[in-house]
Amino acid sequence: MQSKGAITFVAILIALACAFQLSFTAVTAIQEGKASKYADKVVENVKQTPAFAAVSDLDKAFWLDSVKTTANKIYLDSIAAEKVYFGYTYKDVKEKELNLGLDLKGGMNVMLQLDLAELVRSCAREKTTEQFEKAMALAKERSVETHDDFISLFAAAWDEINPNQRMSFDIDLDKLSGDVKNKTKATNAEIINLLQKEAESVINNSYNVVERRVNQFGVSQPNIQKIARTGRILVELPGVKEPERVRKLLQGTASLEFWQTYTYQEIAPFLQELNDELRDEFAALDAAEPATAAETAAEPAKPASIEDELAAASNQEVSDASAELAEKANPLFSKLMPMGGNSACLGVAHYRDTAAINAWLNSSKVAFPGDFVPAWSFKASSLQGLQPDTYFELVALKGAAGKGAVLDGGVITSARVNYNQINGAAEVSMTMNSTGAAKWEVITEQNIGHQIAIVMDGQVYSYPNVQNKISGGSSQITGNFTQEEADDLATVLKSGKLSTPARIVQEQVVGPSLGSASIRAGLISFIIAFLLVLIYMVIFYRRAGVAADIALLCNVVFLFGALVSFGAVLTLPGIAGLVLTLGMAVDANVIIYERIKEELNAGKALRLAISDGYKNAYSAILDGQITTLLTGIILAIFGSGAVKSFAIVLVIGIITSVLTSIFITRLIFEARLKRNKDISFYTSFSKNFLKNTHINFLDKRRISYIVSGALCLIAIISCLTKGFSYGVDFSGGRTYVVRFDQPVTPEQVRAATFDAFGEAAEVKQFGGASQMRITTKYMINDESSETDKMIEAKLYDALKGFFVSNPTLEQFTSTIDNPNGIISSDRVDASIASEVKRDAVIAVIIALIVIFGYIAIRFRNWTYGLGGVTSLAHNAIIVIGFFSLFTGILPFTLDVDQTFIAAVLTIIGYSINDNVVIFDRIREYKALYPKRDLKQNINDALNSTLSRTINTSVTTLVVLLAIAIFGGESIRGFAVALTLGVIVGTYASIFIGTPVMYDLITKKGNKEAKKASAK
Repeated sequence: MQSKGAITFVAILIALACAFQLSFTAVTAIQEGKASKYADKVVENVKQTPAFAAVSDLDKAFWLDSVKTTANKIYLDSIAAEKVYFGYTYKDVKEKELNLGLDLKGGMNVMLQLDLAELVRSCAREKTTEQFEKAMALAKERSVETHDDFISLFAAAWDEINPNQRMSFDIDLDKLSGDVKNKTKATNAEIINLLQKEAESVINNSYNVVERRVNQFGVSQPNIQKIARTGRILVELPGVKEPERVRKLLQGTASLEFWQTYTYQEIAPFLQELNDELRDEFAALDAAEPATAAETAAEPAKPASIEDELAAASNQEVSDASAELAEKANPLFSKLMPMGGNSACLGVAHYRDTAAINAWLNSSKVAFPGDFVPAWSFKASSLQGLQPDTYFELVALKGAAGKGAVLDGGVITSARVNYNQINGAAEVSMTMNSTGAAKWEVITEQNIGHQIAIVMDGQVYSYPNVQNKISGGSSQITGNFTQEEADDLATVLKSGKLSTPARIVQEQVVGPSLGSASIRAGLISFIIAFLLVLIYMVIFYRRAGVAADIALLCNVVFLFGALVSFGAVLTLPGIAGLVLTLGMAVDANVIIYERIKEELNAGKALRLAISDGYKNAYSAILDGQITTLLTGIILAIFGSGAVKSFAIVLVIGIITSVLTSIFITRLIFEARLKRNKDISFYTSFSKNFLKNTHINFLDKRRISYIVSGALCLIAIISCLTKGFSYGVDFSGGRTYVVRFDQPVTPEQVRAATFDAFGEAAEVKQFGGASQMRITTKYMINDESSETDKMIEAKLYDALKGFFVSNPTLEQFTSTIDNPNGIISSDRVDASIASEVKRDAVIAVIIALIVIFGYIAIRFRNWTYGLGGVTSLAHNAIIVIGFFSLFTGILPFTLDVDQTFIAAVLTIIGYSINDNVVIFDRIREYKALYPKRDLKQNINDALNSTLSRTINTSVTTLVVLLAIAIFGGESIRGFAVALTLGVIVGTYASIFIGTPVMYDLITKKGNKEAKKASAK
């Protein structure tokens, strides 16, 4: 082996890099463990209070959970900026840890759809033609069935309905930001191009708005993505506690407003009065519950109660008694540093203190002016002397009589970035329509010498001074803008005039209890599968098996390190992909070891046998793994969410498996050979396993054709007659996993929900006799959040009689914090379900075409490709038919959903491995023995690879059985599909794929012979 030193050095470097990347996850776990211990102490203190003893047991559970969550957050917030690991702060370490998906961590996943149809309508004239309305209706109808963006659909519908009519009759070009040479003669193509640019601008702006809103929400490690060409935004919020609040936050339309302002001098007396009020309240609390001097001296920085702890978390660490006294003397001004003067800014506050200040302002008895509205700046203050990105400005807004803002963003027709001719600073120029221009002139004239605040979604972007009356509707906004900030503000101002609402078309909420159960199930299945594979390899290959096990350990380290480095999200299907990778990782070693055994049986010395074994195995390994890799890439492209996570893990796992199997084991063997150590490749049990078999497989192909044909026919008939049990992501609807505090039956729950909804709901046992999964299509076309709440209330009324603890509606629907009730929920619109189903079919077809093309090119003969694809199609049909035939019969769910399609594609990618190894050996034998009969070469190839075929299948089946038994309810159907696929795939590679290829070659040869004889 050449370059052993370089390969060893690189392998060590990669291992160290992966270990370093994984260390951040370990450090995060240690710090969170400390936070958990601190929270436990706070909980114990709360348990000792009289107020706690007075509440009911159910309320105690909710109270303690809330206290623990809050105390845990307090601790982690307090160390966010502390260096905890090699100069990295806790915040840095947290960002670099292994990301867990919502099904493992709990939280909320939302798909937002921006209404681009409304965008087109907002760009239309006040009076539109009948043809315009018909084109809009047709485009909306087709948007349910296709991936194309709405603008493209509208263009196609227009050409179909109004091929000779100009769009400029209906589309007002003055409402579009772009420009054309001649507006009166603008072509339809030019107008569509402008609409596309307008849509892109609105989508980008909506993405920015959603991102700001999510960041405001305070969720750690949120994931926000734009879905290309669809007008959709994916939002993942791990650990979110208030799903209803998230729904309202995300679906609200971006609101741009212009406000008058108060000055600090005008509001200062009221702030002083509030400060005095708070001081008196704190003094009364201290008098009612005094602390001893000894306690204060012993632990000056430790609060005495959870209330004090919350206050301390909102402020900087109290370092001594004098600072604590100062805070009690001036509660408000210790958190809000006053600015003074005639500015609209009342003061600046640390981001941790904004919530407390808001609470004080909202609950105060002080008679602030009725039109006074406090609002925070959208970005941290840049004032000198303040810690960067930490302190925010509180601005005093002044509402106009009875309506708040004096002007809204709907009057803006355009906005762009300009540069000050004197100092070169970026500023934003905006233009208003005639109505807005008239109002703006009056407003600016009335506010000369005062400030006007520009507010977006309740946050103040800027509050510039008005220097003179502004006529004509054109004006500039100046401020300390960076280029990016000026661009963003121009985008916000421009988009303010458009009404582009967002609605939730897909939603998933997973409670942390279900997430922790998934983690536990996933880890158990991973550990058991890992140990079984290690043991199997040692039993079958002895010392060579130990080398394979070491390579497998390196593979796990490399795989996890790569996942962390790429920022990939690990989900429960991702863990399944990880476990499956373990089984498939052995495949390369099995191919190599079986070739080495063949070389040894041929009488070669150990060193030469190892060298030739590796050399002869490369083509089969690469061809087999590349076909699986292609399938994984297709799955990553067409899948979403957890399925994409599975695909990413599978793709990375294939790459690391090949590298470790080829290089790590070879380095171990070379090291042993250098020291003249023996290397054994079999045990007494495996020495003669399937050795010297002489089975005539091809003569049995007619029997296999009949058996497989019958099975495929039964599968197809079942699919056409019985159909499938579709998951919610294929059928659309709402799904709830409900945990009861006593055993119930599906029949009881089904009857109760029928009375509530007036139609049958699908009810299945899910992970135990006290846990049910309920799916309903009741009012699925109504997309309002009020409907969601109404359906949850109906579900509560139907099921509350099955609970011993008699929970309230709030407790029943609190997905995150409740021990019982709804522990997870999904909602998928029919349009999304239609897309998912279509994508699944496309993915399977593309996978078959890609694999056919690769094999045909690689083996330079289309008959190999068609034989392999026939085998794969046979496997897919039988597995799909099994899910149709046995749904409702087996004691676990066999839903056809995205995860099932992932299983089918994995089967396609995995099964082709066996075909490729056999085809590779046939190609080799045809080159070695060109004068032999083709039938003999094929039978010999099948017999010589039989040991490898069985070994790989057994190791993979061992892994899949571990997933099926221990992996949890949510992926049991997935594991069953893969298990069946491996069994059927192993059979098909021997009895279907290869015989079909033989018959095709024979038929092709006979045709060529007839043509030759005819000549």
